[in-house]
Amino acid sequence: MPETIFRLCVVVGLLLSGSPLAFAATPDPWPGLVQDIFNNRPMNDGSDVIAIEMPARAEDAAIVPVTLRTKLPASDGRQVLSITLVIDQNPAPMAAKFQLGPDAKVPEISTRVRVNNYTDVHAVAELSDGQLYMAKTYVKASGGCSAPAAKNADEAKARLGQMRYRQFAKAGEGPATGVREAQIMIGHPNNSGLQMDQVTHLYVPAFFINELRLWQDDSLVLTMEGGISISEDPNIRFTYVSNGAKSFRAEAKDTEGRVFQREWKIDDSGI
Repeated sequence: MPETIFRLCVVVGLLLSGSPLAFAATPDPWPGLVQDIFNNRPMNDGSDVIAIEMPARAEDAAIVPVTLRTKLPASDGRQVLSITLVIDQNPAPMAAKFQLGPDAKVPEISTRVRVNNYTDVHAVAELSDGQLYMAKTYVKASGGCSAPAAKNADEAKARLGQMRYRQFAKAGEGPATGVREAQIMIGHPNNSGLQMDQVTHLYVPAFFINELRLWQDDSLVLTMEGGISISEDPNIRFTYVSNGAKSFRAEAKDTEGRVFQREWKIDDSGI
């Protein structure tokens, strides 16, 4: 009995002192996520394949910017087929999976995510050689998944499914000019299921964009499989290689089965 009491006193002392030893037993979720999300496939060092950029400390945990950038040189015969974004400590860790169009050669994707706890964030690229390549960063943020929505329910409903499209081509560039940059914004509350209604004090059911597809004419640019970690009013900015298309098209679906579609002239920007 005295020995047991001594051990309990040691543990309490470590917790009160803030010693790292007190948290040494906290398991790293990443090995389990590799099994659950990637079927335990081997992970290669992706430092020369994929980069992930996020602020070390988030200003707002509900809208944390993240940029995924491929690093393969032009001389490399391999192609990036998909990029999966995993926020290890989030309730639903797989934030998004981007499938890249075979001819669009998308080198960069940026979006905004919720981060619920201090966490590692992984980017996993699948290449045409059949291998997975991983890079990671660490973000200090908390409470992003349960943060109240920025818009009230009526405002969110009025904006539901509205899409905006922007091109960032330089003056004088035409649709057939090399690498282009574009942005798609979708009006949607993207409720995480962990937010509480400030009036009823009941949890708001999860309700979010779970599929997005983008085309230039009929050629696929990219697709996104999204989850609760994508921020309110999803915002995807990306670069791609133009095929000379005259139009840009977007289709999004949400978890209640709604389908939102829009098409724009390639050099237009607007709603």
